[in-house]
Amino acid sequence: MVSKSKNEYEHKSVLLTESIDGLNIIPNGIYVDGTVGLGGHSEAIVQKLEFGKLFCFDLDKVAIRIAGERLKAYKDKIVLINDDYKNVNRYLVMNGVEEIDGIILDLGISSMQIDDASRGFSYMNDGHLDMRMDVGRDLTAFEVVNSYSYDDLVFLFRTYGEESYANRIAREIVRRREVKKIETTTELSNIICVSYPSKERKKGHPAKKVFQAIRIEVNNELRGLYEFICEIILKLKKGGRGVFITFHSLEDRIVKQALQYLAKDCICDVKTPVCICNKRSELRFVNKKPIIASVEELKMNPRAQSAKLRIIERT
Repeated sequence: MVSKSKNEYEHKSVLLTESIDGLNIIPNGIYVDGTVGLGGHSEAIVQKLEFGKLFCFDLDKVAIRIAGERLKAYKDKIVLINDDYKNVNRYLVMNGVEEIDGIILDLGISSMQIDDASRGFSYMNDGHLDMRMDVGRDLTAFEVVNSYSYDDLVFLFRTYGEESYANRIAREIVRRREVKKIETTTELSNIICVSYPSKERKKGHPAKKVFQAIRIEVNNELRGLYEFICEIILKLKKGGRGVFITFHSLEDRIVKQALQYLAKDCICDVKTPVCICNKRSELRFVNKKPIIASVEELKMNPRAQSAKLRIIERT
């Protein structure tokens, strides 16, 4: 059980001003926050609405509760939904919404989840291996670490963590768990550290990539992301905006590829004399290059270091 209130969390919404400006909010518009977190972006959006509506999604029940408390003054303008953002379209249909004016999708993990040791997300805090954003799901980090085969662990660490020493780490995990189940974040972090060459430990914490890989696996973060972006962009009205914030190369690559595909006007082979695919551009890029955090923001919020913001407009 999380006992902290929203005021006790040092949560700062990443690229807040740039995101809200990028949405180009209209007072009577319909908007979606696919990952409400503690409600920072949502609060900034709803403050600009008069008769509009904001649909707020999050898998984390605690986040929904805290965001709900933060946004209670705007309860007539928001709909809080405890579900995966990939199911947005279903809820929009249920609420009779055919088109939206904007969506923001912040794909980062929230400070609340990192800082709460009992959630098991952080290699810096000791806690049980969990990492579930939705605690109702069966798969946990404990299950991944203690039941996945050596080959599956290697594949996982390489694919979702881009970890160069996946073999060594997986081998050490399998060896250790044969003696005793690996139960805590500290145990796993120590195993990863001893698996790393000493010369590589100065480049950052050795556990970072593996913890990322396990978290992505547990929460099914990347599967369906490409398809979701393609679907939600087509839900935007002409002139509607999409704002996407990514934090690591894997998700950023998926977001970038989906948007680039939607921006293309034709996908026929270059040798085809006349277009036969009938593919037409669905969007334009508002910013040609990703927006990154300013020096001032990084001083206040170092966790914004890897954030990239992409803004598009429906054409």
